[in-house]
Amino acid sequence: MSIIEAIIIAIVEGLTEFLPVSSTGHMIIAQSLLGVESNEFVKAFTVIIQFGAILSVIVLYWRRFFRFREVPGSENAGFLKYALYKYEFYWKLLMGFIPAAILGFIFNDMIDELLESVLVVSIMLVLGGILMLFVDRWFNRPEDGEQEITYKNAFIIGCYQCIAMIPGVSRSMATIVGGMSRGLSRRNAAEFSFFLAVPTMAAATGYKLLKLIMSDTGFELLKENIGVLIVGNVVAFIVALLAIKFFIGFVTKYGFKLFGWYRIIVGGILLALLLSGYELTII
Repeated sequence: MSIIEAIIIAIVEGLTEFLPVSSTGHMIIAQSLLGVESNEFVKAFTVIIQFGAILSVIVLYWRRFFRFREVPGSENAGFLKYALYKYEFYWKLLMGFIPAAILGFIFNDMIDELLESVLVVSIMLVLGGILMLFVDRWFNRPEDGEQEITYKNAFIIGCYQCIAMIPGVSRSMATIVGGMSRGLSRRNAAEFSFFLAVPTMAAATGYKLLKLIMSDTGFELLKENIGVLIVGNVVAFIVALLAIKFFIGFVTKYGFKLFGWYRIIVGGILLALLLSGYELTII
């Protein structure tokens, strides 16, 4: 993979990671169009550059991300009560993270196989797009400030996140729809989706990096391509910062319908190309 190819794929990742359009699907499409060979490093690269996108969430929302509740009567509170109350935000993120962590570990090899299918991406883009056309009508909630998320809702949103293991679904779309189905406004559902991305993507990045290092040639591949990884993460970070700012303002004002039409058009074009015999495969 060249630096130019890495930059293009990282731009795609940064633009699409937090939008309900499937970053994985778009990176697969970009890789296919660029003719990038799908080897051990390239598969790891598309996951590891998500770390840059994670940092953009932490930088933009650092005041809310690093928040600790004051514990009333803390001098008399037991350790468990103190820890549960003070770090409640992080326990809720953990509840949302657990379903994807378990299923991702169990079905990791199957997910890797699906990542090579442009057909799967195309179909899921269209189906997800159709869903996006009706989300605002089904779950219309007023944008009335920050809403409290219960442990139960965090876990249910985490279950929705598991659907995004199918390339083309979009982790952002699945978790936002999950949040709105639990009574959250568009803005609050989107922001919790961003927060939940941090442990989820950090775990995926760490696991993929460890898996690469533990493979026979992985460590050498990592050393040879460390510059490509650094550039990819920096580009993904910068682009994701801009994308998040745009997305929150846009979706709060206009909703998700435009993203739905975008998914349908892109997925439809890909399906038409595949049906006409055009080669859109991961090499």
